Amino acid sequence: MTGETSTRQPRDRQEMRSAAFRGVALLLLSSLVYGCAMAPPRQTEDLCGLFDQRRDWYKATQRSQSRWGVPAQIQMAIIYQESAFRARAKPPRRRLLGLIPTTRASDAYGYAQAKDATWDWYRDKTGNRGADRDDFADAADFIGWYGNMSARLLGISKWDGEAQYLAYHEGHGGYRKGTYRNKSWLLETAKRVDQRASRYGAQLASCRDKLDRGPWFWPF
Repeated sequence: MTGETSTRQPRDRQEMRSAAFRGVALLLLSSLVYGCAMAPPRQTEDLCGLFDQRRDWYKATQRSQSRWGVPAQIQMAIIYQESAFRARAKPPRRRLLGLIPTTRASDAYGYAQAKDATWDWYRDKTGNRGADRDDFADAADFIGWYGNMSARLLGISKWDGEAQYLAYHEGHGGYRKGTYRNKSWLLETAKRVDQRASRYGAQLASCRDKLDRGPWFWPF
């Protein structure tokens, strides 16, 4: 019995070390895959190239457009402006005396830079209570939903990228009050969003058929 015990113990320790190594390797691999999935796309100026890299994003924007009526190109132009497609984007910190970082300007977070209260409103109204701001599909659905609310509450066309962005940035109450009118920087930003949406729309029109057919039919 003594011989069997002494032989078994080294084997048990070796098996434990092997299991621990496999666990660490799996954790590192999962972290790498997750990190790659969260990284911003390399291509941001050409929507066809971007969607070729992120096919799931194309599907997400199409689902949002089908559900809420806000075109994919406007969704993508707003996300570009708000976060540059960074999943965990946050507003920059204020700086005391121009040097010392302090609090952030707001609690906005994620692809869509949605604030806590607005995100809670979205989750409550849509029933999508598990939605996360750093999940692209949820962010695309949120922007579509918000644009649909802007159309219902303010009469803004879902295809008007400039007005949609102004309402998105200022909130429905702020847009109704015209708070954007004295913000020249915001008016310029809204124009850029609209211009980007127009470019994205023209690009998407040229590759939509290929995207709809799926990756198996794309040339290598």
